[in-house]
Amino acid sequence: MGRTRNTRLEGVVQELGLSQRQLAARFRVIAAEHGATELQNVAQPYIARWIAGASVEGRAPYILAETLSRGLGRLVTLADIGLGTDTEPEPQAAWSDNTLTTLVTLGSTDMDKDRRRLLATSVYSVAALALPEDQWFERAMDRARMRRPLSGYVVTVQDVEDVREMAAIFSRRDQKRGGRAGRTALVAYLRTDVADLLSGRFPSEDIRRGMTSAAAELAYLAGWTAFDGGEHPLAQRWLTIATNLAEEAGDAPLAGHVLRAMAHQAVDLGKPQEAVRLAEASLSSRRYAQACWRERSLFSVVHARGLAAAGEKKAAVSALLQAERDLSRADTAEDEPNRVFFFAEASLAHETAAALRDLGDLKGAEKQFRHSVRTRRSQFQRTHSVTLGYLGAVQVQQGQLEAACDTWGQALDAMTGVQSGRARETVVQMRRALSPFRNRQGGPAAELDARTRAMLNVG
Repeated sequence: MGRTRNTRLEGVVQELGLSQRQLAARFRVIAAEHGATELQNVAQPYIARWIAGASVEGRAPYILAETLSRGLGRLVTLADIGLGTDTEPEPQAAWSDNTLTTLVTLGSTDMDKDRRRLLATSVYSVAALALPEDQWFERAMDRARMRRPLSGYVVTVQDVEDVREMAAIFSRRDQKRGGRAGRTALVAYLRTDVADLLSGRFPSEDIRRGMTSAAAELAYLAGWTAFDGGEHPLAQRWLTIATNLAEEAGDAPLAGHVLRAMAHQAVDLGKPQEAVRLAEASLSSRRYAQACWRERSLFSVVHARGLAAAGEKKAAVSALLQAERDLSRADTAEDEPNRVFFFAEASLAHETAAALRDLGDLKGAEKQFRHSVRTRRSQFQRTHSVTLGYLGAVQVQQGQLEAACDTWGQALDAMTGVQSGRARETVVQMRRALSPFRNRQGGPAAELDARTRAMLNVG
């Protein structure tokens, strides 16, 4: 079979107005900037073959997109030049220094229903959880400083504050209503406004770092809300790009925060060893050392969750005690990032309960879940409903059917208006736990089962 000519690439090259020989020369310069020594032999015949339809492999597609972006003064994505796939690039390519291109490409995938559906049916990749070497992260700031602007807009301190304000709004909405509420607006803002700002000119290093950090928080929220919505392959990719951006900003605690989220996802998906490894990365050196006490506690308790799921009881208990100590040192007067506003006594109790449950201590788990329910503030409706769901599950495991039905009834009440895949999953688990008792006519189990059927639209 003959090759199919890449008319998209051909059109963008024609728009640039350079000869293929000149384009190849620019390509080699940018490849050298990125240390892509394997591409130093790219010359005019390569460009001609790529336009004719030959495959573009390795790092070459990303270098080519960046070369064209710089030449045209606008962002050119892989899809723009016919080198994108129907979904986002393979997970192994996620740890890329082409952060801006990856962000825009992923945002486009997320906003396109058909491409997003294809990605949703792919698998959560354990291979993609393999982190680059520490030196790769340590060089992230230098790589970002070298990135040339794609527009003449000069980014201001006010621009940074505006993006942080939007991140705070989306974060609070997620905590109250769940990850599916307002998520389209979040991704659209990130894909357009924020990407444009990242493409601009930074008058100082502080402003560059501030804008990159703010963008990382939004990318983290895009990942976290996808995770809460049950779209795990999509979440995995967003959390990866968020880690990249945080490291480019030199914001070590934020990078730790995102790695902690990746560990949390791995625990929930039954990958305890990967969860422990990711949690340990969040705790490493500057990520933990530079974090405020509240955030340190969050890192530690998720580490405990991974250890508990892996069956490492002694280490898990030690990590839980560390999380308690860290939170006890948190001070509201301390300068804390907005992203940890949700993590307080109730959250620590919830995660502690989940760890104890996984260690087989059901009584201890029930006590901690109850404590979380008592101390949870009203604005955290989504998490409150999930906590109640987990509490009921622990109660029924101990033979407390009536108490579990009462707790689950409260959970269903709390889910009113919540749009969360994790909340919905607790309802699915309720139905499974209630299955042996459904035929008891007129009892609390039968009444609750009817409510869960209605919520899940099950006939």
